[in-house]
Parts: sequence; C-alpha cells; structure tokens
Amino acid sequence: MGRYLLIAAVLQVGPLVLIPAVIYMFAIASTTKAIIFLVWCTIVGLMDNVLKPLLLGRGVAVPIAVVFLGAIGGFVAMGIIGLFVGAVVLSVGYKLFLVWVEPATVAQGA
Repeated sequence: MGRYLLIAAVLQVGPLVLIPAVIYMFAIASTTKAIIFLVWCTIVGLMDNVLKPLLLGRGVAVPIAVVFLGAIGGFVAMGIIGLFVGAVVLSVGYKLFLVWVEPATVAQGA
C-alpha cells in the first residue's frame, strides 16, 4: 500500500489519495482527531508541493526529466532507497555522457 501512495505522491496526485483518507477519518474517528488529521494532511500536501521541486532540482544543471526518470527507475528497481540513488546515478551518467559527446576543448600546451 505504501508503494502506491509514494507513486501517487510522485505523480502529484496526493490530494486524490488524501481526500478519501480524510473522509474515512471523519467517518470512523472523533471530530477532534479528524480535524487534526485534516490539518496535518493540508500542511503535508502544501509542503510536498513546495519542497519536492526545491530538493529534487536544487543546484543541478541536469534537466528535471532526467532527475524524475532516475527517481522513478531507481524506485522501481531498488525501492525507497532507489528513489534517491537512481536520480543521482542517472544525473551523473547524464553529465558524463555530455562530457563524452562534447568535442575536446582542452587547451593544447597549457
């Protein structure tokens, strides 16, 4: 179940998952617990939309599509650790590929 929630969060459909969870919480729990859960879900949802782009693309000269594909591929291959390792490995591979493809610009005799 957690894997599907993580995929939903990466695909930016977190509210589609959280809204039924909040409705369910209002149905089974006390009003106070349900309101606290609603406030918590709202804060987490807003933080997710702000922090994810900042942390995934911070100071990286790599297209966000490469980082995203690396994160998804790593997650599928290695689980939660692969979410981070995959993005790093694919980003480094992308930069190495660009260096390999670029013509040599090393100054002769320097």
